Amino acid sequence: MVKILLVDDEALERKAIGKMIQKSVEDVEVIGEAPNGRKAVELAVELNPDIIFMDIKMPGMDGVQAVKEIKKLNAAIKFIMVSAFNTFEYAKEVMQQGVKEYILKPSRKQDILDSLARVSSEIQEERKQQEEQQSLRESLNRAVTLAQKEWVSSLIINQVQDITFEEWGQLLGVEITTGYIMLFSLKPKDQREFTATEKQIWYTWLKEALHSVVKKQEIMIGPLIELQVPVLFLWKKSNEKLLFKSLSQYVIESLLTHFQKESFQAELRIGVGHPYHHAYELNKSYHEAVMALNHLMKNPNQKYLIGVKQAEQEENSTIASEILEMEKKLLEAVRQGDVNKVLFLFDSFITKHQSNSKIEAAVVKKSFDELFILISRMLHDLGVNLERTPVVHQSEEVAEMLEAGKAHLISIVQSVQQWRTNHAKGMLQKAKDYIEKNFADTITLESVAEYVELSPFYFSKLFKDRFGMTFIDYLTEIRIKEAKALMENPGKSLKEICYSVGYKDPNYFSRVFKKLTGSSPSEFRKAVIKE
Repeated sequence: MVKILLVDDEALERKAIGKMIQKSVEDVEVIGEAPNGRKAVELAVELNPDIIFMDIKMPGMDGVQAVKEIKKLNAAIKFIMVSAFNTFEYAKEVMQQGVKEYILKPSRKQDILDSLARVSSEIQEERKQQEEQQSLRESLNRAVTLAQKEWVSSLIINQVQDITFEEWGQLLGVEITTGYIMLFSLKPKDQREFTATEKQIWYTWLKEALHSVVKKQEIMIGPLIELQVPVLFLWKKSNEKLLFKSLSQYVIESLLTHFQKESFQAELRIGVGHPYHHAYELNKSYHEAVMALNHLMKNPNQKYLIGVKQAEQEENSTIASEILEMEKKLLEAVRQGDVNKVLFLFDSFITKHQSNSKIEAAVVKKSFDELFILISRMLHDLGVNLERTPVVHQSEEVAEMLEAGKAHLISIVQSVQQWRTNHAKGMLQKAKDYIEKNFADTITLESVAEYVELSPFYFSKLFKDRFGMTFIDYLTEIRIKEAKALMENPGKSLKEICYSVGYKDPNYFSRVFKKLTGSSPSEFRKAVIKE
């Protein structure tokens, strides 16, 4: 069924065209009429027509302007322009908006029906192509998902000897050099059993969250078994210079942040196996992830653990996990520019390293490399660009390495303090000014963060620290404040106000407005006008 909206300031003209269409064409329905451009915009949003017969010359908002406004809201709507003004300028202006059909008044019945037939045929063809493409995508996605589950399941039981990274790389279109396993586990907080529906909701969330977070690696998501999901991470050749631990921590921290925003009555734990260069070794990575997860079950305050080699002792595993937790706290202290806390945590970090009597210089070098890469990434996300010096490579003595690292860390914290005092305030004010200027447009946390050259994660944290409210709360406050001011003008409809302050859904606007003001938009307007 093709839905049609008729727009003309002459009621008789609307009735005549509507009657003509309904009598002569099947599978077509006239769903509404509008006497002017402003009403046409409202009905286009409310009724979502496929085709609009649009008169050009109308009082107030004319047809050309209405087409522009509607195109912004829904580019898929087709237009058939109807006008008595046979001028090149009018025709040219609507053609620039993608309008292909132009009928002159008085309109012949056959001209109207021919135009309608051409546009309807175009719509039907587009729908057919969309359905075919959607069906093809769904079939392909199902096949790929099933294949990935089979591959991950087979490696878990050590049946991948005949599959190589080179073969996987050919299928994925990238060169694969390494792979490792992350094992995700969900534990209910109240010890109750999850229903099948709840399990599927979590599994779907995990898949979507992984695909949104993981950018530099290929992943294959295994089946959900007993509230555990193994995920194979494949390392591309282009990522060889990246360190496994720092990249894994970034993925894990991002996922845990997303998880905290959900309403799952459960705890998420993540065990990680080490990377291997051959597919037949991935079974080892899986068992390391299992060992890491088992260790986490004994430590309820620990969310994740990068597993140890199976031959290593549990003591080293515990020390490694404690060092990871210290690194996390240390990064946050650096971000805050808290030099005293950084010194305290770094001393604890040194003590924990020295508690391992078997520690070697090479291990310290690797640990410091990964720590400073994590700090470097965090500073980059903040917009702080510092040159990283290879301080830990200037000596072969562990004690000297640790002291050199401490000195370098202090210099970084001092730079962060200066940045927070000067540059950060300026960027946040720049962001605030940008929001106040562009609140009526489609504006997101990501777009504003990009504008001030910060990562969305750190921009969000800095914004709340600086102004005492989240980005979305501030944007909502600005929009509702402007909406309240516009409501004093009785000439503007509530829908117009809704769209003009940046909302696309009047019902959602009404809910947000009532939540902030305690009154619905109509109740607030009555009170304002009454006063």
